[in-house]
Amino acid sequence: MSAVTEAPTVAVLAHALDEAQRSATPIEQLSAGGQLGLGAAYAVQHAIIARRQSRGEAVSGVKLGFTSLAKARQMGVDDIIIGTITDAMRVDDGGRFDRRACIHPRIEPEVAYLLGPEFDPESEIADERALADAIVGVAPALEIIDSRYLDFRFSLDDVVADNTSAAGYVIGPWVDPRLAAEIGNRGVRLEIDGRLAETGSTAAVLGHPLRALAAARRLASAHGFALRAGMVLLAGAATAAVPLPQRGFVEASIAGLGRVAVHVDGGTEQEESNV
Repeated sequence: MSAVTEAPTVAVLAHALDEAQRSATPIEQLSAGGQLGLGAAYAVQHAIIARRQSRGEAVSGVKLGFTSLAKARQMGVDDIIIGTITDAMRVDDGGRFDRRACIHPRIEPEVAYLLGPEFDPESEIADERALADAIVGVAPALEIIDSRYLDFRFSLDDVVADNTSAAGYVIGPWVDPRLAAEIGNRGVRLEIDGRLAETGSTAAVLGHPLRALAAARRLASAHGFALRAGMVLLAGAATAAVPLPQRGFVEASIAGLGRVAVHVDGGTEQEESNV
């Protein structure tokens, strides 16, 4: 009788993904070893964040993924997901990001919200207007994503376990939260070294970025995420992600909201064939 092979534990999977991120070395997709399941995938993600916290990182917010139909099609998935961002992932507006810390990074423009004390997943807030009143700032943002899997390919469970490919983020100047209601269909530009890389609209984020507020509360409550005052919410990509250059200056602008930028340093000579 052949021995039964036990499935890897959450801790083992979290260790593998955490080490892949720390060493900038891709690993095989977890789904290659069998179906993971969404509940287990979020458990792995939480375990990864616990490992990062044990090294001194602090949770600074949450991010949504696949809120853009274009982005979902690009990645081959069809559901909204939630991930965690930490203070170690944050880069100052106009600051520098070391590309050598990544495997095959991409960058995308987003809308960011700063959560107020009323933005709690257990509160009684139900409508979008009340949720908008529970934020205390809105800003243009850039997110750097970097799947820890080979060839930047993954299933929905894979990417959830991998903390939604979170690698870095940049927040532009915070502005009056009342502007949040006015940016439902504003033009978005992503430029690399002054050359246009992507254009889009804030409407790509669930039809209106404010809808990300309700989505974040729903997903946080369902999957065990804390939402506290002072946290950042990255609402999701307003354009398709583009490869992060080896070196250069990346800037995003959102009409009526402002600009945000980052300098990219380092990088390896080898580029992934699919980015």
